[in-house]
Amino acid sequence: MSYTIDRSFPGADVAGIDARTRAALTAKGFGVLTEIDVQATMKKKLDVSTPGYRILGACNPSVAHQAMEMEPRVGAMLPCNVILREVPGGVELSVIDPVASMTAIPNEALKQVAGQVRQMLADVVASI
Repeated sequence: MSYTIDRSFPGADVAGIDARTRAALTAKGFGVLTEIDVQATMKKKLDVSTPGYRILGACNPSVAHQAMEMEPRVGAMLPCNVILREVPGGVELSVIDPVASMTAIPNEALKQVAGQVRQMLADVVASI
């Protein structure tokens, strides 16, 4: 089982896909809670130059609340990470598959919610 939902964008740049991703997330009720510019961090902390790489921490508050009501420690698995990275010829977008990440939690109801979130995120990826 793959642990991400992926899509490639030939000829695109990270900034453009970032804007499109945020808009698609918003349209599905997600907000971006965290953002990590990995490229800038690696340069600052290690003086290493790397291709563009951003991690966006996306959360749908109503679904997150529902999941936390079912399993209070599920917050350790949140938010849903979205990765934007430069690859030769464009950008690759990868989104965590919540079903894959929730396999460690023995709660069938939570796995059903994870399936709903997986579909929402797959719709986000498809709409970018």
